[in-house]
Amino acid sequence: MSKPAARNPTVSVSGYQTSLVRCAVAVALILAGIAWITVYTHAAMDAANFTVLPGLKRPHTAFPWMADLHKWNYAIGFGLAFLGLIVASHPTTPLGRGRGVVIGMLGSFLIGLTYIVTYYFVGQSTSFHIPVMDQLNQLNLLVGVGFMAVGFTFATKWE
Repeated sequence: MSKPAARNPTVSVSGYQTSLVRCAVAVALILAGIAWITVYTHAAMDAANFTVLPGLKRPHTAFPWMADLHKWNYAIGFGLAFLGLIVASHPTTPLGRGRGVVIGMLGSFLIGLTYIVTYYFVGQSTSFHIPVMDQLNQLNLLVGVGFMAVGFTFATKWE
C-alpha cells in the first residue's frame, strides 16, 4: 500500500469505496426519467395530441412547453433513466462492482428483452393498450435495445 493511500483510508465496511453522491445522482436521474414520462403522459399529452379543428380550443395544460416537445418527451425520460443506470455502473456504486455488475447487466438485458417481447405480443394488440407503448409504436424497439445497451455498460465492468 502506498503512503498516500495509507494516510487516507476510504474503505467502507464492505471493503470497497462507495460514493454516496454518485449513488444519489444515479437514483435521482432514474427517478427524474420516470417522473418526466409520467408527467407528460398524465398532464401534457392531451394538449400535444390535440388536432386543431374550427371552434375547438386546445386543452389547457400546466406544461405547454412539454406538450410542444411531443414524442421527444419519451426520449428525454428514457434517456435520463438510461443515464442513471450508466452512472450506477461505475465501480464506486454497489451496482458497479462484484455481484452488482452481474445483477445490473442481466437485469438490463432481461428488461430490454421483456420490453420488446411485450411490445410485440401486447403492444400491437387492438384489444389491450399499454399507455407508453401505444404512443411510441416502432420506437419501442429503441427503448428495448437501449436497455440492452445499458446492460453492455455493466458488462464492460465485469471481472
